[in-house]
Amino acid sequence: MSESVWLRADRPRRDAPPLTRERIVAEAVALLDEEGAGRLTMRRLAERLDTGSTTLYWHVKTKEDVLELALDHIFGDVPVPAPGPDRRRDVVELMSGWRRAMLDHPWSAAVLGGRPLLGPNVLARTDHLYAALASTGLSGPRVATAAYAVANYVIGSALMEVGARGGEADDSGAVAHLARHRDVYPSLAEHGRLSGDGWDAAFTEGLGCLLDGIARRTGRGD
Repeated sequence: MSESVWLRADRPRRDAPPLTRERIVAEAVALLDEEGAGRLTMRRLAERLDTGSTTLYWHVKTKEDVLELALDHIFGDVPVPAPGPDRRRDVVELMSGWRRAMLDHPWSAAVLGGRPLLGPNVLARTDHLYAALASTGLSGPRVATAAYAVANYVIGSALMEVGARGGEADDSGAVAHLARHRDVYPSLAEHGRLSGDGWDAAFTEGLGCLLDGIARRTGRGD
């Protein structure tokens, strides 16, 4: 992967530039929301911006630049809780907002992997997560380990939910398949599959289980 857009200095602006990075990112997010990451190309983005590819490349070098900028933009909508006495609540609120941002922009979870995520919005929220976890009594490498565990849980749950919701119209076929093969997959047939509002409750309970485990590592568990 090429060097992150966040590690390169901004190019000097031309006089009265016809295009801004902010406008490029807003249009890129709109395109991604409407059509998904597979349809994002520099040419299509330039067309939507009613400009030429040369002008677009003046502001962003590659499609990867655009994706990095778009990801950081959507995470800017995630509220950062004011630090309070209940840091576990802070983590739950922050991670719930992170999940909601990914569900509101279904393309995002699938393109997170392999990107450094060094934008200011992501870094500010990640720093808040680290601070909240450190305040529970974790220290050293365990802070990063816990942060990775929580972040990976949120990303994975969003990715699974986006995929499942995309195929919910055909979910009855999957249920019927498990019922027919109950003898082979008894636990799946008994406990069923998540759908509809069940995802919200499952996410909250799963995050709680994860945080309970982290708390026990610090001696503050129940």
